[in-house]
Amino acid sequence: MSNLPPLNTDTIWAILNDELDDATVNQLLWHYLGYRYDSSTEQWDNSQVPPEWQDEYPQPPNFIDSRPPTVKLSRSIPTENKQSLKEKLGFKGYKIGEFGPRQTRRATAANWLLSYLQQNSAKID
Repeated sequence: MSNLPPLNTDTIWAILNDELDDATVNQLLWHYLGYRYDSSTEQWDNSQVPPEWQDEYPQPPNFIDSRPPTVKLSRSIPTENKQSLKEKLGFKGYKIGEFGPRQTRRATAANWLLSYLQQNSAKID
């Protein structure tokens, strides 16, 4: 996962605009949640993953294909950051008829990553 794009607003927009593939979106989430793949053992190391994720998801979940981990992801966003896509990036949402569960899950991923960025960076560019 060393070829991940940088975590910045351009990457967040690329997720929202479907310019990054689902695998990359998942890998970004896994990375920032603390999942690391050990190629020598061919196993996931979750020792850096928060306990509430380790217990339920010892292996990194597919956030785009599965609703339950995305719900957990959404619930883990601090209240003050729930509207960050709209407030910080001006994201208007998707138009009726142009979105489905996949886009909703990608928007949740983007919002979680933006929240992570806000909590771990002094400034959002």
